Amino acid sequence: MTVGHHPAAGRLDRALAGLQAGTAGVLTMLLWLGFCSVWQREDFWSGPNLLAGACNPSQAYRSGFGWNTAFGGSLYVLFYGTMGALFGLAAGRRLTRLRLALIAIALSLGWYWIADRWLWRALLPLAAVVHGGRAAVAGHLLYGALLGRFPRYLPAASVAEAAPAAAEPEAGVDSGAAAG
Repeated sequence: MTVGHHPAAGRLDRALAGLQAGTAGVLTMLLWLGFCSVWQREDFWSGPNLLAGACNPSQAYRSGFGWNTAFGGSLYVLFYGTMGALFGLAAGRRLTRLRLALIAIALSLGWYWIADRWLWRALLPLAAVVHGGRAAVAGHLLYGALLGRFPRYLPAASVAEAAPAAAEPEAGVDSGAAAG
């Protein structure tokens, strides 16, 4: 089954749907990373604190929830929400649900690879070593899987018009006239 986008699902609708899916995905990813951090006996907020440390390196390894955490969490939402909006705009072709999910997962893992290999190692080398690994890969898989479901956030009229129309009974056939 294809998840095509009818012209009624304009660019703004697709961008907003991608933004919603990206935000839901990044919040799920942050929750996952927080639980994995606790499992490894670290602070739940280590991910956002480390990301905020890219702007203020002296606060990068601070534990606990604070302004630094809120700033880092908002950076996560900004980056990954924007990626979701761009994905929603780019995924305008008719794609199957599976193909859409696989493309979103590949995009998410590709972003993780680029960010981990070059961006974070250049900005905060120790943070790249401390935070990442299998938990981050699984978090990005979750993000990509939720991002691939962005058509669910399209307006109802756009989704209904994009779905194939069911066979409608012919107009003008009167069941009472046919019986008598």
